[in-house]
Amino acid sequence: MSQAERPQEHTPLMKQFFAAKAEHPDVLLFFRMGDFYELFFDDARKAARLLDITLTQRGQSAGQPIPMAGVPHHSAEGYLARLVALGESVAICEQIGDPALAKGIVERKVVRIVTPGTVTDEALLNERRDTLLLAVARGKTGYGLAWADLAGGRFLVNEVANEDALEAEIARLEPAETLIADEDGWQPWIAERTGVRRRAPWLFDADSGRRQLLRFFNLHDLSGFGLEDKPLSTAAAAALLGYVEETQKQRLPHLTSIAVESGDGAIAMNAATRRHLELDTRVDGDTRHTLLGILDSTITPMGGRLLRRWLHRPLRDRSVLRHRQQAVATLIESRCGDTLREGFRALGDLERILSRIALRSARPRDLSTLRDGLGMLPDVRATLAPLDSPCLAELAAELGEHDAHAHLLKAAIVPQPPVLARDGGIFAEGYDAELDELRTLSTNADQFLIDLEAREKAATGIATLKVGYNRVHGYYIEISKGQSDKAPTHYTRRQTLTGAERYITEELKQFEDKVLSARERSLARERLLYEQLLDTLNERLQPLKRCAAAMAELDVLACFAERAQSLDWSQPQLVDEPGIRIERGRHPVVEAVRNDPFEPNDLVLDENRRMLVITGPNMGGKSTYMRQNALIVLLAHIGSFVPASRAVIGPIDRILTRIGAGDDLARGQSTFMVEMSETSYILHHATSQSLVLMDEIGRGTSTYDGLALADACARHLAHHNRAYTLFATHYFELTRLAEPGSGIANVHLDAVEHGDQLVFMHAVKDGPADRSFGLQVAALAGLPKAVVQQARGRLAELERQSRDAPTPSLAPVALDAPQQFGLFAPSSAALEALASIDPDDLTPKQALEALYRLKALS
Repeated sequence: MSQAERPQEHTPLMKQFFAAKAEHPDVLLFFRMGDFYELFFDDARKAARLLDITLTQRGQSAGQPIPMAGVPHHSAEGYLARLVALGESVAICEQIGDPALAKGIVERKVVRIVTPGTVTDEALLNERRDTLLLAVARGKTGYGLAWADLAGGRFLVNEVANEDALEAEIARLEPAETLIADEDGWQPWIAERTGVRRRAPWLFDADSGRRQLLRFFNLHDLSGFGLEDKPLSTAAAAALLGYVEETQKQRLPHLTSIAVESGDGAIAMNAATRRHLELDTRVDGDTRHTLLGILDSTITPMGGRLLRRWLHRPLRDRSVLRHRQQAVATLIESRCGDTLREGFRALGDLERILSRIALRSARPRDLSTLRDGLGMLPDVRATLAPLDSPCLAELAAELGEHDAHAHLLKAAIVPQPPVLARDGGIFAEGYDAELDELRTLSTNADQFLIDLEAREKAATGIATLKVGYNRVHGYYIEISKGQSDKAPTHYTRRQTLTGAERYITEELKQFEDKVLSARERSLARERLLYEQLLDTLNERLQPLKRCAAAMAELDVLACFAERAQSLDWSQPQLVDEPGIRIERGRHPVVEAVRNDPFEPNDLVLDENRRMLVITGPNMGGKSTYMRQNALIVLLAHIGSFVPASRAVIGPIDRILTRIGAGDDLARGQSTFMVEMSETSYILHHATSQSLVLMDEIGRGTSTYDGLALADACARHLAHHNRAYTLFATHYFELTRLAEPGSGIANVHLDAVEHGDQLVFMHAVKDGPADRSFGLQVAALAGLPKAVVQQARGRLAELERQSRDAPTPSLAPVALDAPQQFGLFAPSSAALEALASIDPDDLTPKQALEALYRLKALS
């Protein structure tokens, strides 16, 4: 029998603990005891390990020592942040009753459950990244997704048709916590994610979910949200909402609607593409040298989060994009972008502050930040008023009029309020007459005592009389033992000391009652005023949220303007004609981190030029060239300017990449299997409006297999998918695909040898590369000289064999030729052998033998 199963043997306190723990068996329980949150038994052991805090044993319950660990309640946020970051959830069990008034043990109950996806406390959040809770409902037609950002007050849904699309959406959203039905059939990549919570399958029922949503939003139908024909989205949304209500244990007034996010409204990118393009995180975890790291110069946290959302969901709606880019151009031309950015330096995170106001967890400094933000609105509107931009005019209108609330907060809140409301001192003098009177009573107490002491000395003639205070007995009049016989009859003895007597008078007693209660009454009055202020702000919550959203978007547009000016980016042209034409394009991240000037390059893809086969040496810049063009296209589709002198871009529906590979141990896949899986996804999903990047297909297997696969994939992309494709390869044989009418062209990145040095030109030129430079790159990498020389000799032998063998055909039906295909362009064997000789390392005999070999080759 477990500890919890023997309730008659436990103390009242431990019975209370076990009752709370029984309701929340799967999470850590922070059990409030005075100034600490205590954890017991297995919770204590786990917390001690995760938080590196001391595990103790204190007392007994049911005859057994109680393992125990605790954290101070005033610093609990730091410990909660560490637990949430580790994917843990914590139930907060608070003292509900007043210990001073309680008869027996103080009542306690769980007031909320802190989980990775539902945190709203400022200290637990990453200020520049959304913290999302995701629910996934599974059905015969696909998957329904619902996700919420409780800290920002956003609630969205979507539906996808298959597992590939589900994986792409989860990669885009990166939820902190994911809810799925507790049933078999989930793939390991989702079932074993950090933060996955399995919930009862009936919680994902569409019919009961619909009723739950109608009840929560007080609606007759869901047509206003666009959910009437989306049962899977409805099921996911209801499962998510039920979990949030269960964990937060309060109303959620800031979740006022559900937005349906259409999959065809964005350029599709799967998980591999986001990883390969390093949008916001590199493989090594670095976030600085990424596209977001270079692009994000937003001033406010809410602007930074919006920019991240835009970057992960580039739009296909060209009207929206053109309006954004025109707004950026206007901010640059008018120089108003700098003015906005300077003003935003005093603007806080209004989006999350408003959510905390709705949840009634806002702190005094949240209100002062909101006050300052609303106070700057007239200046922002004045800056935007003369600008000729439909987008900026729309945002100016969304800011709204909030003068009344700005004046209210200015009158109510002191310039520098305290951190916590319980400390008092929030409200300005003159805001509330009753509060001012209570404060005056407290602050004037010292003067009253001084005046009283002077009067009593004069009345009694006792020069040594003094008025004092201690925490045990309160206020008193003290007279020495030798003078105590002179004490007036209206003095009542309060305390006898060795050398003095202490008295109280009716006047002093009345003053004591007033002063000692004034502080408590003052704090109570401030609590009441604070709640009333939150009520007033909640009445205008939705207009205030629209204002915050507009400020965030202005911050992002001003960021785009600043980046365009600082980095010499230009406005792209989004046209309806198919094709991509980029002149003097650059890689934004590589250009930012390297000291040498970046070599810009052009790209032309159109109806007659669908694929570029890119050859050239390792380190020559093939991968950089491919990625820079993908990033330019992506930047154009979030409304940003781009790192190119000119960019003309037709309709794009997807960006798909296969660059680099490694083992996926979680799925039991080898490097080559990962490569083939990513290639398969591209071949199945690419369309004539997709931009595809393929790097070194087939390198994970033998030369025969690899070349055959690379050739077949290239042909399929060019002729079946007809995607805009950049196809980098070391298989020189693939350059023969560029036949007239094929839609395929050859380009290369060149390098030249200068003495013993290999110089990479990084310039893209038409035609195939004529050399690989693999051995030269190996030498640059520091391979032993003897190894490089041996490789040169073997290379000459392979090339001689290749020349002697019949030239293989690259027609699709002829890829089973038995001989090894040549790896390099034909060249003189004698010259190659001569190049491999180092005269300084040869003895006379070796030199003579080398001469005979050269003679035989000539």
